[in-house]
Amino acid sequence: MFRWGKRLRRLLFALSMLVCWFPLTSNAADKFPGLGRPATVAEVAAWDIDVRPDFKGLPAGSGSVAKGQEIWDARCANCHGTFGESNEIFTPIVGGTTKQDIERGRVASLTDPKQPQRTTMMKVATLSSLFDYIYRAMPWNEPRSLTVNETYAVLAHLLNMAEVVPDDFVLSDKTMASVQARMPNRFGMTKSHGLANMRGKPDVHGTACMKDCAEFVQIGSRLPDYARNAHNNLAEQNRGWGPFRGVNTTVAPLAALSASRSVAQGQPSSVVVSDDSVSPAPTGKILYAKHHCAACHGLTNKLVGPSFREVAKRYKGKPEVNAVLEQKIKLGGAGAWGNIPMPPHATIEASDIASLVSWILEGKF
Repeated sequence: MFRWGKRLRRLLFALSMLVCWFPLTSNAADKFPGLGRPATVAEVAAWDIDVRPDFKGLPAGSGSVAKGQEIWDARCANCHGTFGESNEIFTPIVGGTTKQDIERGRVASLTDPKQPQRTTMMKVATLSSLFDYIYRAMPWNEPRSLTVNETYAVLAHLLNMAEVVPDDFVLSDKTMASVQARMPNRFGMTKSHGLANMRGKPDVHGTACMKDCAEFVQIGSRLPDYARNAHNNLAEQNRGWGPFRGVNTTVAPLAALSASRSVAQGQPSSVVVSDDSVSPAPTGKILYAKHHCAACHGLTNKLVGPSFREVAKRYKGKPEVNAVLEQKIKLGGAGAWGNIPMPPHATIEASDIASLVSWILEGKF
């Protein structure tokens, strides 16, 4: 392996950046004329929502502990418990920290063998991570439905439950840094211990092989036939949000894309392709994807909640069952299928709920 001097390495790096920035951009445009367009400012802003530990990217806004408690009780407590202590669906968020931890910035119970479980507030070092995750992924059944101010409020209430901020505190982009200085495990993320042990040297000493390399390598993966459906249909075990969907493992894999743009075999059955020769997916399946029912319910297999097949089997034919199930979906509740609660869905239109219930009771999945 060659050993380059600092000046030569810097020069090569600068040249590589110029090559990447200018010629490749223009070549791509020349090679594929008329394909795509520049992203708009609004599209970039909608995508670029990450918040870094130095608070770069943090949006302007604020939220009080009191407002956060209202949102928490309505939209968060079903999964995380009234005080963030629930262990029904996810591990507890709050617990295991002390005032002494807040003062020194390191949670003592992380090394205590008597501590039964590590909570989020015991482990997380950066306040930005909590804001970023709540804003982009919560609530579980409606990610990205919280506004910036609601996110600040929920985080303020969570910090209040952990006794990091007082009851009357208002969290904002202006006060985040001061709260970071009170995070119980703010000094828990460090790499100095590794550098000290290795005296500044890396802990691996591999030698790169840069000869006889293949010009092109096709990287891919596949499920062997015997394991393809080992855990039931993967397409029904993903949240209906974002660009990625699980493959339909109940059918054979697709050998190649069809030129007719028909629905690809091996794709989730809720996918609709804009082709006049293809029938649209059933209304029920469209609603199933639209309202993210797959977050908790599989069509034929149990996830967090019962499968829709189980629901149809239990309730089909009972008097006034449509009205009963519509009310359950709208208001949420617990007890019919165990202790894990279903969150309310008051924002879904009544017509959608009615159509969804009728489709479930038909049982044709």
